[in-house]
Amino acid sequence: MKLPYAEPYKIKMVEPIRPSTREEREKWIKEANYNLFNLTSEQVYVDLLTDSGTGAMSDQQWAAIMTGDESYAGSKSYFNMKKAIEEILGFPLFMPTHQGRAAENVLFSALIKEGDIVPGNSHFDTTKGHIEFRKAKAVDCTIDEAFDTENLHPFKGNVDIKKLEDVFEQNPHDKIPFIIVTITNNTAGGQPVSLENLRAVKAFADSVGKPVLYDSARFAENAYFIKMREASAADLSIKEIVREMFANADMMTMSSKKDAIVNIGGFIACRSKDLWNQISMFNIIYEGYVTYGGMAGRDMNALAVGLDEGTEFEVLNARIKQVEYLGNQLIEYGIPIQKPIGGHAIFVDALKFLPNLPREQYVAQTLAVELYIEAGVRGVEIGTILADRDPETRQDRFPALELVRMAIPRRTYTNNHMDVVATAMKNLWDRRDSITRGFKILEEAQIMRHFTVKLDRV
Repeated sequence: MKLPYAEPYKIKMVEPIRPSTREEREKWIKEANYNLFNLTSEQVYVDLLTDSGTGAMSDQQWAAIMTGDESYAGSKSYFNMKKAIEEILGFPLFMPTHQGRAAENVLFSALIKEGDIVPGNSHFDTTKGHIEFRKAKAVDCTIDEAFDTENLHPFKGNVDIKKLEDVFEQNPHDKIPFIIVTITNNTAGGQPVSLENLRAVKAFADSVGKPVLYDSARFAENAYFIKMREASAADLSIKEIVREMFANADMMTMSSKKDAIVNIGGFIACRSKDLWNQISMFNIIYEGYVTYGGMAGRDMNALAVGLDEGTEFEVLNARIKQVEYLGNQLIEYGIPIQKPIGGHAIFVDALKFLPNLPREQYVAQTLAVELYIEAGVRGVEIGTILADRDPETRQDRFPALELVRMAIPRRTYTNNHMDVVATAMKNLWDRRDSITRGFKILEEAQIMRHFTVKLDRV
């Protein structure tokens, strides 16, 4: 008999969590103005709000923390991180920041001006927010297959080269500072970008003389899917695929709280010394000196180890198998999710789940709130609230998909917890016809409103 699969790690420390009653959850979510971000961690049983900074670090990462060098300038930890970035990702120049959105803020301060156009594949919320804050415009060039949750295209994160060409045909080239590729494509459902597509984007970018930026929060998961789904890369290691991927980028930003499996940290990496000099001023203004950029030395050490460990096949395989475990249960129950299953999360298609609820009542948010009330499971809306209002008309932007994302922290929950999540979602599916009221907005921020929005029942 073939032995069953088991995780390539054992648990060394545990943290208690407490199930709550339905009555408690109804009270708590109302007090939170039906915004899942406003809940306290003690009010959540299984927290799938994000996989950013919520994973469990390895013993080697904790050991590295103890040897962190906290010198203000030129610490050993900075050079440990520099070595890891150069060896694993291939970038000779980098600058630490305290997290991914800080990297975007620093880089975009140097590159984006009012009136610019930034094409890419489904820019994530902070990316789009930083673009629009500068009175520029993000243009989505993701392939159409990404917006059909039943389509089994293996690389739904791909950039549509024809859409990219159209952007350059319809706009002055001097208004397009760069092309951005998000790996994996979070907004489209944690979907990967193929190596073939990354090369095609780079070839096009070179033809129009524009640099390519990778939003690299989940680059290792993207490399895993390339290995598993792209025949030409089947015999390559994850680290070899990573080098092939980043050979097609001129610069990158990273929230290291995902695939480097740390609680805090990010960075910008590039090949151009001129660009490094430009962003150094903004990094000093916003983050700190160029060799610490808002990070403690101990965290830079943990990040360097995490980049190495996070690009090993067994680590990725265990992580993605747990995501598949949850996704396959939901598919078996008939629940509509984004297929094929992505790398870091399961994305439930809220429009198919609650087809009779008007989109003006924020369908995905409604489903996410119901999931919390049902079982204390906290997911997050990837839909109209996250899409924000159009900067000019101030009308809601209705995206092609309304999704509830359940992002699974790395090495944090067991499959028994996934069983709880799947059963809770099935219970909602079985009584979906009784969910007839959504939400209205009471108060919202001008940009990235989903973090602080206040809602009430319609």
